Amino acid sequence: MTTTTPSRGRRRAPSKVQRVAGKAAALQKPRVILALLLLLALTSIMLLDGYLRAEVGGDQRVRSGASSSKVPDKIIDGGPIVTFRGGEATSLSVPEKTIALTFDDGPNPTYTPQVLKILEEYDVPATFFVVGSMVSRYPSIVKDLVEQGNEVGIHTFTHVDLSYQSDARIKREMTQTQLALAGAAGITTTLFRAPYSSETDAIDNYSWPVYKKLGEDGYTSVFVDTDSDDWKQPGVSKIIKWATPSKNKGASVLFHDAGGVRDQTIKALPTYIKKMKAKGYTFTTVSGVMQGQREIQQAAAGQQSGAAAGAAGAAGAAGAATGAPGAEGQQPGGQLEGQTGNGQAGNGQAGNGQAGNGRTGNGTSNLQAAHRTATGATLYEGKALIAAVAVAEWTVPVLSVGLLIVGVAVMGRFGMMLILARSHYRRRNKRRFSWGPEVTQPVSVIVPAYNEKECIANTLESLAKSTHPIEIIIVDDGSSDGTSEIARNAADSLGMRNVRVIRQENAGKPAALNNGVRSASYDIVVMMDGDTVFEPDTVRQLVQPFADPGVGAVAGNAKVGNRNTIIGAWQHIEYVMGFNLDRRMYDLLRCMPTIPGAIGAFRREAVLQVGGMSEDTLAEDTDITIAMHRAGWRVVYQEHAKAWTEAPGSLKQLWSQRYRWSYGTMQALWKHRKSLTDKGPSGRFGRVGMPLVVIFQIITPVFAPLIDVFTVYSMIFVDFQAALLAWLAVLGVQLFCAAYAFRLDRERYRYLLMMPLQQLAYRQMMYLVLIHSCITALTGGRLRWQKLKRTGEVGTPAGAS
Repeated sequence: MTTTTPSRGRRRAPSKVQRVAGKAAALQKPRVILALLLLLALTSIMLLDGYLRAEVGGDQRVRSGASSSKVPDKIIDGGPIVTFRGGEATSLSVPEKTIALTFDDGPNPTYTPQVLKILEEYDVPATFFVVGSMVSRYPSIVKDLVEQGNEVGIHTFTHVDLSYQSDARIKREMTQTQLALAGAAGITTTLFRAPYSSETDAIDNYSWPVYKKLGEDGYTSVFVDTDSDDWKQPGVSKIIKWATPSKNKGASVLFHDAGGVRDQTIKALPTYIKKMKAKGYTFTTVSGVMQGQREIQQAAAGQQSGAAAGAAGAAGAAGAATGAPGAEGQQPGGQLEGQTGNGQAGNGQAGNGQAGNGRTGNGTSNLQAAHRTATGATLYEGKALIAAVAVAEWTVPVLSVGLLIVGVAVMGRFGMMLILARSHYRRRNKRRFSWGPEVTQPVSVIVPAYNEKECIANTLESLAKSTHPIEIIIVDDGSSDGTSEIARNAADSLGMRNVRVIRQENAGKPAALNNGVRSASYDIVVMMDGDTVFEPDTVRQLVQPFADPGVGAVAGNAKVGNRNTIIGAWQHIEYVMGFNLDRRMYDLLRCMPTIPGAIGAFRREAVLQVGGMSEDTLAEDTDITIAMHRAGWRVVYQEHAKAWTEAPGSLKQLWSQRYRWSYGTMQALWKHRKSLTDKGPSGRFGRVGMPLVVIFQIITPVFAPLIDVFTVYSMIFVDFQAALLAWLAVLGVQLFCAAYAFRLDRERYRYLLMMPLQQLAYRQMMYLVLIHSCITALTGGRLRWQKLKRTGEVGTPAGAS
């Protein structure tokens, strides 16, 4: 063979194969990035959902019993509304026979709509201090609440005690809640009530700086002076009693529309409203209280009179609600208004017991004077937040249900595998079991080889010891490392006269196998890889099932020869448990999906009947196995026919191999999708085998990483002990199955010590490979056959047992 050397100074043009390889490599990087982006998106969705439910970043600490020595006495002894106009703390009280009805912790999809219905029925306004995470989850309720004429205030985003939080966390809690309000109802607000707060005399040295800082930012802090304590669920009568102010005093009254079971609150509220109206009380919002107090102050000072007093009252309501008239641009969602236009204040008390509903100059109700219209970036960021939460709210429950189904399916599969594998073992290992008359006629062994200089001699040496008469056909698929010469020299040195070496231009493994089949002299052909070694009795055991004339192909028992490394041990566990235990199950179900390329035997006529090894897919072994089923042939598993193969020795090579396997399997399943409608025995694979393969080799593994993500998430943010116990329980089930598989194959149990680490690292890699393959398939990518680097360390199996 001559080699043409290109002239100096000129570069050889890339071959067609090289160009295809270059394009394939260029396509893989974007798909890997896409897979990583999908994983990142899923993780982000889970973290967002956990944050909304206070599982991520939640802080359950509540401060109590702290000193209040640094809090001004006028605030401790003052009213429930604290403003910081001009940087000075001022408290306001609720006027006599006036109730500022407030609700905390909402919105809640069960109770808040019921509260709104009651308020609308009795024409009563209220102020709702909402939790931002709940607003983002139920935005339509907040929109209805505002449109009904009620007022909203901030109750933080995750309902944490702000006295424990950093300045950055406090700012984030407020900003995120403002964004949620902007996205839900198109507004922001200047009202704030701290979680776990009560009356002003509960302000301590730790919370006071928080109120001061928020006051500087333009917020008005709202406390209570009459608490219904409905969260204790004391009964309807006590809720009404505790929510009733004494001696006709005005009050900021606290109820809850969320945060627990609020059935008693819903029952008590109508009765409470009727009772207070009967006593002559007026219901208003916090802004309504501030408006009324401002009018009283102005009237007492004699600043305004008549109709002018009404206009000034409206302006005062807006100014008091903002807290700091000059704090322009400090609130998310727009500029704080310093003045109003020609709005007209309502009268002190409407005939139906509701405070008047004048308008400020910007068109908002005096009862909603704390609201600001969200515009610009605040509005769009808020809408984006609502949209992201909606995606999370839909995705996480669906995934949870899906994972539950996957978990049940996986456990069911384990159970089915154990039962069928045991039945298979007992049936095939009975003393009286026989396939029929012993098969003694010679067979052809086909060895496709491409650059197998490290392994081919060992392969021939193992075949030289065969106890069954064979001819050996080595098909050199355009090797450039002298594989054919090494094979000839090895055959000569071993005195083998039954070896033929056929050279062909590089055309791929399927073409090499087809060449070998056409050149075979016998009716049964055994196919093996060029890096595989057989035991002396392997061929004899492998061909015995052909005593049954209905058997068209036989799958052997592939073993990992280089199992003394971590990667090799992981693959050894996978081969014994994942492959061979599966094959026992599929054998009994008569729907074997794959005959391993390392060791398989076929009737030559069956191979020719289905058109030989197809080049349509990268998994020619799976392709022809399915084709055999569809042609009506039976495919069986022979556990006693063992082959020792060299598994990939690095993670990069392992990724390449499994990527090709996964993608090729998908190609083969798609190619034979019409088997789902095949009738009779030939349709058995479509009715039984294909659904099992699709469910347990594609769909389940694709979702399996989510189980691990959920487990890690639960360990970190929910309940570490419960999540760890669940993970250990699943590991225990897998370990039991693996141990049973090792027992059936008579393997040493010591390799199972690597199984926990395999579950943490190796299994995740296999899942990512499958996801990568799915993305390649969905995006219409093509992948060519890839050659793995071999070491030739797997020799005769005598020392590997």
